[in-house]
Amino acid sequence: MASFFDINSNQDIADKMKSMNNEKPIVMPIMGIIIISLALVSYATELPLSELFFWIERFFSSVFIAIYTFLVAIGIYAIVQLKQPELANYWQEVGLQAGNAIATLALTFTLLGISLGIGTLSEQPLSPENIQLIISGLTKQFSMAFMTTVIGLPTATVIRALISIKYQKITAEFSNKNT
Repeated sequence: MASFFDINSNQDIADKMKSMNNEKPIVMPIMGIIIISLALVSYATELPLSELFFWIERFFSSVFIAIYTFLVAIGIYAIVQLKQPELANYWQEVGLQAGNAIATLALTFTLLGISLGIGTLSEQPLSPENIQLIISGLTKQFSMAFMTTVIGLPTATVIRALISIKYQKITAEFSNKNT
């Protein structure tokens, strides 16, 4: 039975504390990148941040934004964590699955937007009086549909590419050390 004053136990705790201090937190750099990106987009579009968020909400649903953000965060976290050869296979798989999930999410919301648009078209009879209103609703649904694909597929491709390239680098460095 190990006591509080056991030297080996205390040394293990000290070693764990040192290794924890060597790990860099990921949250702050990601938050910084997000803030800088929002500032650049706001500057480029000449829209204040509140209008930018309103535009994003209009083109994407809240559900898409939440799931997309979560999956991108997982993908970025996997890229950052991919540094040790012992865990390389695990983090590569996590990153690739996050990229696949983003692509699936984008295509799912594309089909959802098209379905909702066609659904609104079939619910109302077409007449010269309401055609403008129906086309307006249809356009809104289709814009969400195609914007999710325009944003989601390139993001998925970038995450999968970065994770694969970094995995190859890690495994090549490890095999070079061992030879």
